Amino acid sequence: MTIDKIIVPLDVPDLDSAIALINKLPQVTFWKVGLELFTSTGPLILEILKSRQKRIFLDLKFHDIPNTVAGACRAAAGYGVDLLTIHATCGTDALKAAAEAVQVGAEKAGTKPPKLIAITLLTSISARQLAFDLKIPLELPEFALEMALLAQNSGLNGAVCSPQEVRQLRASCENDFVLVCPGVRPTWAEKGDQKRSLTPSQAITAGADYLVIGRPITAAPEPELAWNQIVQELEIDHN
Repeated sequence: MTIDKIIVPLDVPDLDSAIALINKLPQVTFWKVGLELFTSTGPLILEILKSRQKRIFLDLKFHDIPNTVAGACRAAAGYGVDLLTIHATCGTDALKAAAEAVQVGAEKAGTKPPKLIAITLLTSISARQLAFDLKIPLELPEFALEMALLAQNSGLNGAVCSPQEVRQLRASCENDFVLVCPGVRPTWAEKGDQKRSLTPSQAITAGADYLVIGRPITAAPEPELAWNQIVQELEIDHN
């Protein structure tokens, strides 16, 4: 179903704001919990979402040494979330340790392990910033592809990438490798700080499995109307 491909971020500072947004958008089936909200509420927000039969993208973007990353992934897997993120730039040892740890953590908790998704490159980073700030000599699409292939070869389930890289990644990675695209913006929405954006329809056509769409929905004067408009546009283009 089209609505199952759209992940809406709970990019709010506290539990009351999160619950208010969830109540405002009852049609949303898949929510993203990021650093700010999880730091504020801890696992309580995950329990609330689970009690409402919602799917959860726990986007904490772990980035640390192998032992620390493995411990964090082992703990996070026990929450029963659907997707969990780690930076590909942690390197092979940490990625492999994380992939093993989510299996162990989920088994211990008696739940299904989350799909472990690698961050290739933050969508707020431009090609110029990659070259001049981060001193990485690869072209941006090549760097994103290399990080995705590193993740795939390390046993991860997928990658987060900008919509503009998704076509190349889909062609190069295995068919079951999950591609999650943030920075997706309908034609009628402002791009904000997303430098490498496509419309929802373009991103799905390019091979994205999931779209993370935040401010065009959550910052709209009427979020429910914005949600419905995006869903309808996708259904017209892809049914």
